[in-house]
Parts: sequence; C-alpha cells; structure tokens
Amino acid sequence: MSNVPSSMSRWSLLMMGWLSFSAWADLPPLTHGLTPISPAVEAPTLKLTSMDDELVDLASLRGEVVVINFWATWCPPCRREMPSLERLYQAAGDEGVKVLAVDVGEDEDTVFPFLGAIEPSPTFPILFDTDSSVMTEWKVMGLPTTFVVDPEGKIVYRAVGGREFDHPELIQQLLQLHK
Repeated sequence: MSNVPSSMSRWSLLMMGWLSFSAWADLPPLTHGLTPISPAVEAPTLKLTSMDDELVDLASLRGEVVVINFWATWCPPCRREMPSLERLYQAAGDEGVKVLAVDVGEDEDTVFPFLGAIEPSPTFPILFDTDSSVMTEWKVMGLPTTFVVDPEGKIVYRAVGGREFDHPELIQQLLQLHK
C-alpha cells in the first residue's frame, strides 16, 4: 500500500464503503417483531467480561429490562442490526432498558475494529463468550439471537434473525415491561 498514492488509497476505501452501503441498501428491511415466551422462563446465568475488562453479571441487573443480543462480526444480519441496538440504548436506556451484546467465539482484536467502523458506535457493554459456553447454556442455535429479560429475571421475548431494535413499536413493547 505504501507504493500506492494516498489519493488512490482514499479512493479505494471510499469505493469499498460505497459498495458495502449499496449492498445493504438492496436488502429487505429488518423486522421489528419479538416472539413471546409463554410461560416466561428464568434466564440462565450470564457472567462475562466486557470490552472494558469489567465483569458483567445479569443478576446485578434485576429490576431492569435487559436486551441480550448474541452476535458475531462475520454475521451479516448482526452487522446490520448493531446500529439499531445503539439507538435503542440511547432512546430507552434512561428508562430502564439495558442492552448487552454477547460476541460469540471472537476476541477483542477482531471485535474492536468492527465496532469502530459502525455508526453509531455502541456505547452499551460488549461482552465476550470466546468459548461459546454461554451461547450453549442459553440454547442459541443461530446468530443473531436476542432475548429480552424482564425486571424479575425471566425471558419474556426472543428474536431469531436481524431486527430493527429502534422501531417505535418495539421500544414501546420493551418499555411496557416496567409497568
């Protein structure tokens, strides 16, 4: 790359970004529905280290609505829905809706560059399930899979596949869990 003029490398990066955007623009929109879990079931244990080297324990979030998203950087719908998770967090975080993103099978060196390339970049905790043991305990069969845990610690909704988490109907559905 050092032999390529800087204007050429900038042009190449611009074209790659445009091609990525245009490929996403041709895809159908993500859905915003959640599948109810009835009867609600107790959430399994979730204790993982975050990108900030902090231990995050789901049990410490009792009293909050927690959206737990299992994902990976190589998963196209995971990549598409990540900005909407941040917008959900920004819209409802102060109203008791927390977001945890559990990266499955990857390490910080893989995840960090990805997070820097998406807009808006996530400010919610990114957790690492490097050996996929938590994914197995939560019975995740494919990525992305998202669970909604109510304030009592029970799984009340699940979503398999990409979602627009910042859709007004979905946000309202989550906020109603506090009532």
